[in-house]
Amino acid sequence: MSAHDLLSALALDLGADTVGWAPAAVPAGSVQEYAAWLGAGRHAGMGYLERQLPARAEPQSRLEGAASVLVLGVSHGFAPLPVPAGGVRLGRVARYAWTPDYHHQLQPVLERLEREAAALGVRAKGYVDHGPVMERLFANGAFLGWRGKSGMTVSTDLGAFVTLAVLLTDLPGAAPGEVHPDRCGRCTRCVTACPTAAIGDDRAIDARRCVSYLTIEHRGPVPLDLRAGMGGWLFGCDVCSEVCPWSVRAAGREGGLGRFLRPDPELAHPDLSAFFHVSEREFERRFRGTAFLRPRRKGMARNALTVIGNTRDPRGRPLLDAGLADPAWEVRDAAAWALARWEEWGPLETLRRDPDERVAALAGALLDGRAGH
Repeated sequence: MSAHDLLSALALDLGADTVGWAPAAVPAGSVQEYAAWLGAGRHAGMGYLERQLPARAEPQSRLEGAASVLVLGVSHGFAPLPVPAGGVRLGRVARYAWTPDYHHQLQPVLERLEREAAALGVRAKGYVDHGPVMERLFANGAFLGWRGKSGMTVSTDLGAFVTLAVLLTDLPGAAPGEVHPDRCGRCTRCVTACPTAAIGDDRAIDARRCVSYLTIEHRGPVPLDLRAGMGGWLFGCDVCSEVCPWSVRAAGREGGLGRFLRPDPELAHPDLSAFFHVSEREFERRFRGTAFLRPRRKGMARNALTVIGNTRDPRGRPLLDAGLADPAWEVRDAAAWALARWEEWGPLETLRRDPDERVAALAGALLDGRAGH
């Protein structure tokens, strides 16, 4: 059995749902397209993507002599989970965050593959999506799926709920082959379903409008004109993946990660009150090893208040008071907006005198424009 076959078999045994090999080469056209996306500012506040462009264009800068890439695809299309009892359980969490952080889950898999490769005399370096590697491009070249109109990798077997990881190797032999055919056809469900119109006609997302970016990566208040579009999304967004016919076809399939790490109802349906009346250290201790650490406590509290403002669910009403007294101005800003959605103008009069001029200005503007609510 060749080294390619041994590493592929081990990846499948460790939990990958599908694997494939691609050349470790990035076409010039793909680099130019990515650079244009960056140049248009569609990466929003993710400045690190600009800094990583040279590395993404040259896989050999990550691993000298890189020639072939083993691509792992893992499904996170988990079936719905029951809502735990107690607490304020409102809002939705993207499926990939229903388990402990997938970066931490897949890293040991990649490290095992690196060790096995070394035993075979192969140099290798693994990356989950936080590394400067074009995983989706390689996934297409490895025949795992295609770039859907949402910009996501779509698989006929796994749908659009696919987590990717790559193993750069110096193994020769992965000659350019047939890329996966586009199976989107005339379907545009992902484009039309996006709640904030973040998907362009070029199969690329404008992160400045994307609910996933706004709830996870964005720092500070969410732009006012996009808050209503966030709907009930607390963390991330699955809309474009959910409506994809290929995802519908694969619905409920338990992926490789599900074989040894199960999704947790407490992460799928977190208690929103856990984001208030706690220090950042307490928050980090409670949610250690989860994706919720990315937006930090104040980001999750901001998101929770936006959900409460959009859903107007009475179970969340006590958290509006918690938001009014939150030490983070971004959270008080979100509380002001949510209170206006509830048409509770009295507390907003208090926020008009908030020590932070940005919160005071928003409260004043909301009060002055109350007739429009």
